[in-house]
Amino acid sequence: MTLIKSISGIRGTIGGKTGDTLNPLDIVKFTSAYATFIRRSVKNPSNKIVVGRDARISGAMVKNVVCGTLMGMGYDVVNIGLATTPTTELAVRMTGADGGIIITASHNPRHWNALKLLNAEGEFLTKDNGNEVLEIAAREDFDFADVDHLGHYVDDDSFDRRHIDAVLALKLVDVEAIRNAHFKVVVDSINSVGGIILPKLLDALGVTYKFLNGEASGDFAHNPEPLEKNLGGIMSELKNGGYDLGIVVDPDVDRLAFICEDGKMFGEEYTLVSVADYVLQYTPGNTVSNLSSTRALRDITEKHGGVYTPAAVGEVNVTTKMKEVNAVIGGEGNGGVIYPESHYGRDALVGIALFLSNLAHKGVKVSELRKEYPDYFIAKNRIDLTPSTDVDAILEKVKAMFDAQPDAKVNDVDGVKIDFPDKWVHLRKSNTEPIIRVYSEAGSMEEADRLGKQMMQVVYDMQ
Repeated sequence: MTLIKSISGIRGTIGGKTGDTLNPLDIVKFTSAYATFIRRSVKNPSNKIVVGRDARISGAMVKNVVCGTLMGMGYDVVNIGLATTPTTELAVRMTGADGGIIITASHNPRHWNALKLLNAEGEFLTKDNGNEVLEIAAREDFDFADVDHLGHYVDDDSFDRRHIDAVLALKLVDVEAIRNAHFKVVVDSINSVGGIILPKLLDALGVTYKFLNGEASGDFAHNPEPLEKNLGGIMSELKNGGYDLGIVVDPDVDRLAFICEDGKMFGEEYTLVSVADYVLQYTPGNTVSNLSSTRALRDITEKHGGVYTPAAVGEVNVTTKMKEVNAVIGGEGNGGVIYPESHYGRDALVGIALFLSNLAHKGVKVSELRKEYPDYFIAKNRIDLTPSTDVDAILEKVKAMFDAQPDAKVNDVDGVKIDFPDKWVHLRKSNTEPIIRVYSEAGSMEEADRLGKQMMQVVYDMQ
């Protein structure tokens, strides 16, 4: 498996030969390159870098290599241990560190891991910054510290509490209303760090809960991507009755999905839609999501008098566009909520607190809340790539094919997205896996899937 180097960081499978997988030698190289980049780019440095990780089985090994390398580069390490991605992002800001490394492969299976790289704001590196890190790594252009200038190491487990306190302090998080609603929930935290921090959050909000897969063992009980096909256990639990909703997070707790009280999916695309609807009621403004996200956010934004803007896929692309248009809420249709009032990063804790505030204010069932939003359906397909596949050439051919059609609006900011009056389809090379993602949306799942399959056949015919 070739290492994947992208806007989303450095990721790969564990084990194997140097240069082909995420192994100790490559971890040292990319960590050293990152530290070199930070040293060259940060003004008034604190000489500290924060490290946090999810509960993956390989996490301890990767963490030890990363922390030792940073110390060898002369950096003091603040190890916050088992922590969510948003917790690590906030810890960078709270400590005044020069940057941070999150050790997580997000929704990828258990044999994957990754290094997600943060700047001094606790935000992901830009594409240009990431490319600079890769260039430094390719040249091995770094110098290690001598014995008198090695970095120091400290463990600090206070950041879960500080993260929760920051969420509770948000002006639109109505703690009293949530407590008075006496919610009962089921949570699937996929045997990762959500099982550590979410009980503390729910306790603070006065929510009664039951956890499935709550032990942070890293041995994922099912495919960790929070999609309906992977969530039979929690959906069955809700169908048995007695709960108000289900909450599902991915291994690093930056993606969030809800399940209705009757065991049916609320829809991961509608996580951001529902939270944005709540935020826009009190703070009207603009919104942003990526090109592969539902049109429902556009509809809700325009209903509240704001302007919706699409961005290329990738969290840093979304946050960059949010800053450009001064968006009050944004994120990604995969269940990622970005609320600038907190920080510019996907944060499931923020999403949970805002969603529960909205639900408490409305006094309705989750299934009833879902009916308040426009009804769209997204089919998510994929085309596995071979080493010889020329993806850029294929996408260029697809673009040319639809450019001349009067009822099709083509956007090539990120892959090729074709907007029709009542549906759309988006083809793009994944940042995290060797595949082409084919997302399509329409008024029914059948029509959405049909559109996606038709476009997949177009691609197959071109190979």
